[in-house]
Amino acid sequence: MSRIKLLNIVGARPQIIKSSAISRAIRQSFSDKIDELTIHTGQHYDKELSEVFFDELEIHRPDFNLGVGSALHGRQTSMMIGGIEDVLLQEKPDGVLLYGDTNSTLAGAIASSKLHFPVIHIEAGLRSFNKTMPEELNRIMSDHASTLLFAPTNAAFKNLINEGFRPENSPPYSINNPKIYLTGDIMYDNSLFFAGLSEKKKAGLMDDLRIGRDNFILATIHRDINTDDRSRLENILTTFISLADEFSVPFVMPFHPRTINSLKSGLQALYSDLRNNKFMRIIPPVSFLEMTLLEKNCKMIVTDSGGVQKESHFFRKPCIVLRKETEWIELVTNGTVKLVDASPELIKAEFAGFSQNCSDLDYPGFYGDGKTADFILKEILFLFENN
Repeated sequence: MSRIKLLNIVGARPQIIKSSAISRAIRQSFSDKIDELTIHTGQHYDKELSEVFFDELEIHRPDFNLGVGSALHGRQTSMMIGGIEDVLLQEKPDGVLLYGDTNSTLAGAIASSKLHFPVIHIEAGLRSFNKTMPEELNRIMSDHASTLLFAPTNAAFKNLINEGFRPENSPPYSINNPKIYLTGDIMYDNSLFFAGLSEKKKAGLMDDLRIGRDNFILATIHRDINTDDRSRLENILTTFISLADEFSVPFVMPFHPRTINSLKSGLQALYSDLRNNKFMRIIPPVSFLEMTLLEKNCKMIVTDSGGVQKESHFFRKPCIVLRKETEWIELVTNGTVKLVDASPELIKAEFAGFSQNCSDLDYPGFYGDGKTADFILKEILFLFENN
């Protein structure tokens, strides 16, 4: 079989990391069969949220950068589609790899499928069942434009079946005859690989923040439902202050720029209280290795991030989620993730519960064996051998 060319499309912080697992597996095991190119749409353009990863993690820099930046959903997506189409027509890849559920994912699915390039969706089948979330619409539309769909969990695999995908489909595979797989999660691959690296390269961060292992709370807030709603943000952060004082425990909070802007523009008194509280550690967005180090060494995680929920499981940490729903249903069922929305009462109750019962929690192997990227690439090669 001749060599195949795969085109990665990334645009946001988590996608850069996810693609690194695929790139690493290609370098280690498939370099004689697969060539790889990467488009960075520029959806996240802040150096601290994007470019720093390529340096710190020694990831191959993108071959194309569209530099789209921030905009309303429709305008941003349309600019991405045009740039992606140009690269597709220039490079003519055998397949296009998409990751997760961002506008970059949706733009890649639309551009590729309309030009008849096979779409390969990693993290397929995840559903929050809330279509007011832009990510949910991106997930659904990207899945239904795909030829190969790699579901990271049983729940995600079942979601695809419930939407009409048939696991019994036989090759040749196409957008009209797609193939779905239960794979495990490439972020588990990454967590295993980078956990040791974070201890070597970033251990000084713990001293800088004056925190000890298993003795601090890691909290992240970045979704617009929390950052752009003043009442929700105030409820959440006021509750953090109350819990930190009651339990005498530090809160480490790598705040997204959107969160800081919301505090400065309408919640100045609360922002001052946070900065003056001895338990609060408000820090700029951290690098991937720094985040890995914090996740690995914290006592508990409070977040509205989908990826961080999952990583809490990798590192066996209980997690409180500042949303009404989650795409990681199995973690809620398992009892190691609790949904609290922005309710001070629920946040306090679940925080107290986890504080008392951390040692009784169990963390089953929902996300595979740490070799998901190898499995995905083998199946991609099988697709082109049999089409």
